[in-house]
Amino acid sequence: MDLRIFTEPQQGASYGTLLATALAAEEAGFDAFFRSDHWLAMGDSDGLPGPTDAWVTLAGLARDTTRIRLGTLVNSATFRLPGPLAVAVAQVDDMSGGRVELGLGAGWFLQEHEAYGIPFPDLGERFEILEEQLAIITGLWNTSEEERFSYQGTHYQVSGSPGLPKPTQLGGPPVIVGGGGPRRTPRLAATYADEFNLPFRSIDDFRAQCERVRTACEQRDRDPDSLVYSAALVVCMGATDDEISRRAAAIGREVDELRENGLCGRPDEILERLVVWRNAGAERIYLQVLDLADLDHVGLLGESLVGKI
Repeated sequence: MDLRIFTEPQQGASYGTLLATALAAEEAGFDAFFRSDHWLAMGDSDGLPGPTDAWVTLAGLARDTTRIRLGTLVNSATFRLPGPLAVAVAQVDDMSGGRVELGLGAGWFLQEHEAYGIPFPDLGERFEILEEQLAIITGLWNTSEEERFSYQGTHYQVSGSPGLPKPTQLGGPPVIVGGGGPRRTPRLAATYADEFNLPFRSIDDFRAQCERVRTACEQRDRDPDSLVYSAALVVCMGATDDEISRRAAAIGREVDELRENGLCGRPDEILERLVVWRNAGAERIYLQVLDLADLDHVGLLGESLVGKI
């Protein structure tokens, strides 16, 4: 099972903080370091020192790390135009030596759109935008240097694009599509994604949604096993009960609630829980680390989990 560190920098993190966390994750042996794509803090956080842009951050990490894969879970399709996003991701892929992955979703957080002057269409239109962006980005990356890419959609029109620069990874960085929608999300994952992700849901929900994605693949004559199936879960590990309670309190959560809805406990407890997720079909888990000042937590997670499952 692949294990990845997943962060939420909008809650308050500078580039230096994110770099320290990424380096700790790399040293601890994790497969990847991922970040969210948000520009406004949620809940009670003041968000200081302020949001960081996802791809500016990942460009820096591409040069400041050496092995770990880097990506977004997930970019909001409302934030960027598809052509410039394809260019930016391809460039960061080159800067990293081919270590980049792109998660792309429809967007959902109304308040951050209002706070930064970003249009927020209704849900149906946002899914239309997401689908057209997936088609354009993957189309640009897969257009040969001898060809030109064109696309005529409702929201975007592309004419005669050379699709440059080309990513380092052949065919482009892996694309991640996720979410719990019963119809559109499985169809988009089956059509465009290399990985399907379901964040912060129960194992029963995960099984059911993965089955919908598999059915959507079969309807498109695609091998369902050609996708990676993953989940994202908040993690809170401690060597002692006091350490677990301290880490839960630091992120404003209750231990019992975290045990119910995430991965919480001593190393052996969390390993047992990960086995249950693996048996449910999860090939990859994104461990959401919310206290980015606690690098000892990242080290303990790596020592206790990496290579153990």
